[in-house]
Amino acid sequence: MQSIRSHLAASPPAENLIPDLLQSFSPLSFASVVAEFKKNLEAVDGHCIIASNATETEAAVTRITEGKRIATSNAPPPAKDLFNFDVGITSAQAGIAETGTLVLDSSVEQNRLISLVPPIHIALLDASKIYATLGETLALLQSGGSKEVSPAITFITGPSRTADIELTLAIGVHGPQELYVIIDQNA
Repeated sequence: MQSIRSHLAASPPAENLIPDLLQSFSPLSFASVVAEFKKNLEAVDGHCIIASNATETEAAVTRITEGKRIATSNAPPPAKDLFNFDVGITSAQAGIAETGTLVLDSSVEQNRLISLVPPIHIALLDASKIYATLGETLALLQSGGSKEVSPAITFITGPSRTADIELTLAIGVHGPQELYVIIDQNA
């Protein structure tokens, strides 16, 4: 225990490390980060649509949601009614290219249930908010105005999957069966 205490005392405070971490990331081009995110999301059975403008984004949402009941996080229905909706639409505060992961921050995205309960989740993501790594994403989330990271951050990598029951893979047991990410390159 004494060894641990002495090493902890010699370590610099975590808040001093964040600027150093941000400088240490190898810069990737904007296009390569978006392409890496798309490749890794699709590798875990997510769907990725890259839209060049608002019209393309709207057309993609319309195509996916046609004939379905839609719940949105900016005007959520009562939680008890969420099981009656086919599609939940949220924004995502960040994306992680190395894993194709979405980041939903509870301080911004007020109703996380929209991303979890309906069988189809559509996430709208600005291309400028896709970061190369988890470390870069966490550092930027923490440096976003306050020293505190939100109390609840949801990481979503593809549709819900589990192998809890007899090690048999099941899709959509603990969340959506389908995940669509629409990336707005114009943001």
